[in-house]
Amino acid sequence: MPKITNDWLDAIGDEFEKPYYLDLRQFLISEYRARKIFPPADDIFNAFHMTPLSRVKVLLLGQDPYHGDGQAHGACFSVPAGIEIPPSLVNIYKELRDDTGCPIPNHGSLKKWADEGVLLLNTVLTVRAHQANSHQGHGWEIFTDAIIEAVNAQDRPIVFFLWGRPAQSKRPMLTNPKHLVLEAPHPSPLSASRGFFGCRHFSRANEFLESSGVSPIDWQL
Repeated sequence: MPKITNDWLDAIGDEFEKPYYLDLRQFLISEYRARKIFPPADDIFNAFHMTPLSRVKVLLLGQDPYHGDGQAHGACFSVPAGIEIPPSLVNIYKELRDDTGCPIPNHGSLKKWADEGVLLLNTVLTVRAHQANSHQGHGWEIFTDAIIEAVNAQDRPIVFFLWGRPAQSKRPMLTNPKHLVLEAPHPSPLSASRGFFGCRHFSRANEFLESSGVSPIDWQL
């Protein structure tokens, strides 16, 4: 579990020494030894490695990692190239196409978004194989709340995508008037037709960034 080494360390480095995180670390050590856990330990902090705090323009908030073999690689909604595109991401791509005209990609890797400044953050960063939400309540939520608070504190315009009720439960933390908070139903097949389709978050984010003097996200994958 390689530590974060970029500017995130200045913002949230103290978290690694707090009792809750030390307990979480021991829990993870025992879990990785005894069970199949996703993502691989070296990929847990990929979202932060790929998108330093100083470069965050959009925060996309997910829940916990995919729990199927080969899917999770430390970035919410994303899977490595060559892995079948999950249903929620299929719907994200449909909305992206309808909103911006970007063609639907033939892969599920969102790394280019991360490189563009989209922080692909799950509220829980690990999961047991084939057991959704199995690592909830062990401390990750405290850690990722610190991440959200660090982004909220940035003195520049940032967009937050809150898709689904778990993500929207973080809305009270987003108190900085410089930011734009966009909410919609989750893109899963169960709820996408209830308002995710047609939300136009991709174009609305770019309109806000450009009106604030910030270069827009190139959403093309």
